[in-house]
Amino acid sequence: MTASQSRPYRMSFSVGGLMLNESLIIAGTYQPGEQWADVRERLLGQGVSTLPKLASQTRALREVFDRIGHLSDDERHYLLTEADRAEQQAMIWLSVCRSYRFVHEFAVEVLNERFLSWRLDMGQEVFDLFLAEKAEQDLSLAQLSSSTCAKLRQVLFRILREAGLLSVEGRIQPVWLSGRMKRLIEESNPADLRVFPGNGG
Repeated sequence: MTASQSRPYRMSFSVGGLMLNESLIIAGTYQPGEQWADVRERLLGQGVSTLPKLASQTRALREVFDRIGHLSDDERHYLLTEADRAEQQAMIWLSVCRSYRFVHEFAVEVLNERFLSWRLDMGQEVFDLFLAEKAEQDLSLAQLSSSTCAKLRQVLFRILREAGLLSVEGRIQPVWLSGRMKRLIEESNPADLRVFPGNGG
C-alpha cells in the first residue's frame, strides 16, 4: 500500500464546485506555511466567495485554501501569471485531485481509463459503481447515506464540467496542457499527469 492509498478519504469536496475565481484570489495571497486562521477573516472581509451563509462560506474558503496549498510555488506562479483560463481550470483541477484521494482515484481509474478505451460517455451510474467498489474496501465510504452519495456525485460532476473534463452532454473531454505546464507537473509528480484525460498514459 502506497502512502497515498493509506490516507483516509476526505469527502469535503462536496462544499462546492471548482471555485476557480475564489482559488485565484486565494492563490494570489497564499503564503507557504500560513495557517488558515490567519487569513480567514481577511478573505471573508474581501467577499471572496459568493456563498450566502457565513458558515458555508468559511468552510468553502478553507477547502480552497487547502487545495492551493497542494500546488508548488512554481505551479502557483504559473497559475497567476502565465496560464490562460483553460490552464487555470486545469491547475485547480490538479489541486483538487491532490487534496482529495477519492477524486484523484476517480480521475485515474475512471476518467483516464475510459478515455483511453474510448468509452467517453459517462453517466451517473459510473460514479455509483466506482463509489460502491471503494466502499467495499473502506468502511467510512460504506457508511455514507444515499443523500450524501447523491450530493458527492452531483458536485464531482459539476467540478468535472467546470474544469473542462466533461461536456454538457456528459462526454469525457481531453485536456490540452502546454509544454511548460506539463514540465511543472512532472517536477512535482509525473504521475499527476494521469488526472488529465489524454496525458500521461
